[in-house]
Amino acid sequence: MSEELFPEPEWLSEEVKTGTTIIAVTFDGGVVLGSDSRVSAGESVVNRVMNKLSPLHDKIYCALSGSAADAQTIAEIVNYQLDVHIGHSEDDPLVCSAATLVKNISYKYKEELSAHLIVAGWDRKKGGQVYATLNGLLSRQPFAIGGSGSFYINGFVDAEYRKNMTKRESQEFVVNALTLAMGRDGSSGGVAYVVTIDKDGAEEKCVLGNELPKFFDE
Repeated sequence: MSEELFPEPEWLSEEVKTGTTIIAVTFDGGVVLGSDSRVSAGESVVNRVMNKLSPLHDKIYCALSGSAADAQTIAEIVNYQLDVHIGHSEDDPLVCSAATLVKNISYKYKEELSAHLIVAGWDRKKGGQVYATLNGLLSRQPFAIGGSGSFYINGFVDAEYRKNMTKRESQEFVVNALTLAMGRDGSSGGVAYVVTIDKDGAEEKCVLGNELPKFFDE
C-alpha cells in the first residue's frame, strides 16, 4: 500500500467551526442592528474587534455570520450591484431589493459559501425593515437573530421584544441581547457594534466591554 508523501494535516481535514452573534430589530421609524466582534476558528480567536455590520448602501446594512471571508464577499458584491443601480436610477434602492440580491447569491452558491446575512434598513416605501436570508430563504421579520450566540438568547428576545418600541428601547434591547450572548457563548465576545438607521441616515456606535450592562450572574 502506497503512502502519501505529504499527508494532509489533521487540522486541515477537520471542519473548522465558527461563531458569532448578530441581531436586528425594527422600531417605530427605523431599525437597529448589532453584533459582537469576536472572530473564531475552532477554539482559536483570530480577531477580537471585527465589525460584522457591513453597509450595503447609505441606509441599508447587513449583519454577517458564518465564514467571515464568505460573508464579506457577499456584502461587497451586493454593495457594488447597488452602486450600479444608483448609477442608472435617481432613486435609492429598496431594502427588499438588497435582501433579494443577498438571497440570490446565497442560493446560487450555497454549496460553495458558508454565510448567513441579516439585511436591515430604511426606505421611503416601507420604512424600517429586517430580512433574514439563508440558502434561498427570504423572510421579513420584526426582529432576527443569528450565529452561535443566538441559541442562548432565544428566550430573552421572545420575552422582551415588543412592537413599536422607541429607538432608545430598541438600542437597549439589542445591547442587552448581545451582552447575554457574549457572556454565555464562547465563540462570541469582544465589543458590541450597533448601527441605528432611520430616515435621517445611519448612526454607528461601538460599546466597549466595560460599558456593557451587568446582569445578576456577573
